Amino acid sequence: MILKLRIKPLLLFFIFCGSYGYAQDFSFKNYTWDEKETKEEIPTKYKDEKEAILERNTKVEFISEKGKAIQYYLLHEKRYINSDDAVERNNKIYIPFGSNESVLTTKARVILKNGKVIELNSKDVKEETDEERGVNFKYFAVNGLEKGAVIEKIFILEELPEIKGNTVKMQDEYPIAKNTFQLIYPDHLVFRTKGYNGLSEPVIEKKLPRENFTTLTINEINTPALDDNENYSNWNSNIKRFRYKLDENLANGAKNLYNFKEFSTNLYERFHPQYDKKEQKAIDEFCKNITKSKDMQEQVWNIENKIKKTINYSRYIDSQETLQDIIKSKQANQSDILRLYIAVFDKMGVETNLVFTSNRFKVPFDKDFESYENLDEILFYFPAIKKFMTPTEIEYRIPLIPSVLAGTNGLFIKEKAFAGTKMGIGEISTIDIPSIEITHDIMEITVDFTKDIENPIVTDNIQFGGYSAFNFQPIKDFASPEQYKTVLKSIAENYTVETEYKTLTTENDGVDNIGKKPFVLKVTFEGKDLIRKAGDNYLFSVGQTIGKQMELYQENKRMLPVEIDYPHAYTRKIRILLPEGVTVKNLDKFNMNYTADVNGKTEAAFVSKYEKKGNEIVVENTEYYNILHYPLENFEAYRTVINAAADFNKIVIILNKQ
Repeated sequence: MILKLRIKPLLLFFIFCGSYGYAQDFSFKNYTWDEKETKEEIPTKYKDEKEAILERNTKVEFISEKGKAIQYYLLHEKRYINSDDAVERNNKIYIPFGSNESVLTTKARVILKNGKVIELNSKDVKEETDEERGVNFKYFAVNGLEKGAVIEKIFILEELPEIKGNTVKMQDEYPIAKNTFQLIYPDHLVFRTKGYNGLSEPVIEKKLPRENFTTLTINEINTPALDDNENYSNWNSNIKRFRYKLDENLANGAKNLYNFKEFSTNLYERFHPQYDKKEQKAIDEFCKNITKSKDMQEQVWNIENKIKKTINYSRYIDSQETLQDIIKSKQANQSDILRLYIAVFDKMGVETNLVFTSNRFKVPFDKDFESYENLDEILFYFPAIKKFMTPTEIEYRIPLIPSVLAGTNGLFIKEKAFAGTKMGIGEISTIDIPSIEITHDIMEITVDFTKDIENPIVTDNIQFGGYSAFNFQPIKDFASPEQYKTVLKSIAENYTVETEYKTLTTENDGVDNIGKKPFVLKVTFEGKDLIRKAGDNYLFSVGQTIGKQMELYQENKRMLPVEIDYPHAYTRKIRILLPEGVTVKNLDKFNMNYTADVNGKTEAAFVSKYEKKGNEIVVENTEYYNILHYPLENFEAYRTVINAAADFNKIVIILNKQ
């Protein structure tokens, strides 16, 4: 993230060198595998596994060479391959690549079941291009891989030190027989650490690997696999993992390094400078065309819309020197765009806090472990309306923000005045996700049999709210008219059972309606494909009119609690109009009531009922998910609610014309 505070080389020198000013070799410089090892013994426990990690050895060592702080990284892994899928997954061994690292050692070999060793070398290195990102990747093409084989690889990298916060994953989607992590550093450094989800305690030893060095070691034996494909779950939050950051430097007395207080003070000063006359004039001119509103949310929406439609944001472009340069060039990186937003908010009297957080599905924010790793993502918070805004995602508008940044904690940088001097104070608070009322979809369906019992006319009027609407609304502004027609057709097919529609109209599409109005889809189609003739009866698949529904299967024992993207609700009303003389059976199938309780409160439900009045049948159902987290013990109840919609989707009623 561009806004992470960069450590100057001189400071790094003092942090790492202390009283050591001479160059040193790192301890695993000559690390290699056992050349004599020609057959890998597979532990009995793992012989029947489709894929398993027999050994994973990771080392990170901090040293100083010629006054330059360097981090060396080692990964040595042995992976057991015992299925066709595993063979296909592992026929490429990607060589690490990064702008801040150099690869010193790359070694890979395959140990076959019969003991034959196939050592991979430079002629086995291939290259492929990620066209979307424009990046080239190198990899070993693994030839001769078969079931029962073991792949062994060793990588050693030279990198910039990662001392502000880092996470080491100690669990995988495959079982790990032996897993070791070592952090090696000079004695005058003190690291703060924390383990999660039952991770073993670290062992700290002095004078290893040499005098004046310390080694922190974590050993995990027989770590079970944790499937990362379970639906509605947060894998990274539940795996065994280890976090560390540099906390003290005994050589110069520095303590509590990389803390939130210092971060907050520095960020506030950086983004609240004194503007000169030229910059102030540029801000004034820019704000003239922003519509003013007494409604604070409307005012923020207008500012956000103006900046996102005027300034081209990219985190990879060079920084502009002044605000007038940003406005004139219409180009901004992450730092620039924040400078502009804050200047405009100040000019227009909008109180705001900068908020730093992390993607809860990648690096869960830990309020008890101050690490800059928690501060990878940025939001604005507006205390007057208690809403959040994302400054860099051009398609979002207040009150919607990326859901992965909500439902977690964040560092709120608030302005406080002390003796007439303004400064930034950091406080940890919750980033509330937009309420369930925001993402509420309302569906009204009319099925008219009065003209033709074998071909009813189906009319849908669907309002998508909040995040559901957000899935559709921006498309119109970023696609050509022909592309947009294709997209709408694809959306409609979910509700017309892929039958060609008669009419299709939309309302409130386009970015200008995001966060303001629901996206409305109106479609009519002939329902003959929902009818089957069976003797004197007509079988009508009425459940399919609500669209395809997710069915949550769970073949194996569920391992992870449920975590969803955002709270959401659905209200559906189906009106079935019958001609005279037609009777209906199976209406009792519309009566459904499934709930999931958490801590004694109903937090998810699917409830359906029907009413028959003369020749009209009205079916109403409600489905909702109030909270983000459903504990593992509540999974079966949650799954029942999810599957209830899929069960409704399968309902067939029987019509008989007398």
